[in-house]
Amino acid sequence: MTTDIDVLLIGHMTVDLAPGARVIGGTVAYAAPTYTAFGRRVGIVTSAAVGEPLLDELRRYGELIVLPSEQSLTYENVYHERGRRQFVRATAAPITVADIPDAWRSAPYVHLGPLAAEIEAGEMARAFPEAVIMLTLQGLMRRWDEGGLVKFKPWFDQDALRRIDIVVFSEEDVQKFPQLTDKIRRVCQHLVVTKGREGGTYYHHGGSMRYDSLAVAPLDLTGAGDIFAASLLGALPSVGGDVKRAVRMAGRLAAYSVTRRGMDSAPKPAEIARELGRMNED
Repeated sequence: MTTDIDVLLIGHMTVDLAPGARVIGGTVAYAAPTYTAFGRRVGIVTSAAVGEPLLDELRRYGELIVLPSEQSLTYENVYHERGRRQFVRATAAPITVADIPDAWRSAPYVHLGPLAAEIEAGEMARAFPEAVIMLTLQGLMRRWDEGGLVKFKPWFDQDALRRIDIVVFSEEDVQKFPQLTDKIRRVCQHLVVTKGREGGTYYHHGGSMRYDSLAVAPLDLTGAGDIFAASLLGALPSVGGDVKRAVRMAGRLAAYSVTRRGMDSAPKPAEIARELGRMNED
């Protein structure tokens, strides 16, 4: 095992069922290639079925620790005239602090990317007192019924949020609990609420800043939020830890991502260099 990593990424990879196909998804699938494009060394802790073939797509982006499970976390989207319904078809094993190797406990940046409440956020945050910790919140706000239909679950853990440096979620994630934005901004040091092509809002120390996206022709919106979050955290070392500048850069990189599909939607090193240059000119 490599002891020196720059970013520790924790969360389930997912199997997304498409007609006649199984496609890798989840925060780790989009965040890992994003961090790699920034030149960061990545360690990934996830859980999946023994022999899961989709894991091969992750291995080229970082060192992988896979907790064996009977099944991989599997989602299926069923579309109908009023939109879509999302179903959980299988779940993987939970991830605990005990599953994190000692060699990775000193990682300077930690990205908690749950997809099905597979981690306990407060417990994880306490394990990395010296790290900059980011939480992409969507996976803690999901529950499902006996048929697997995914439903909204309100989540607010004040103790956990006080230990987490940056929280990112989309406006769509909390449309059934809009007051969550105000609750979290009062506790967490840095909060970003994304709004797709409209950019989003960054909250810090009682104030807020609107950031813009870029005008692009979207091809596939899947993974854009995860790429935004990973671009934010990945950019921090390059902008002297200035979260405001990292947020602006991430908004632009997420716009590029929707012009491509799958894991190829992660930023390219040339795009990162171009946007970093623009940041330095401002």
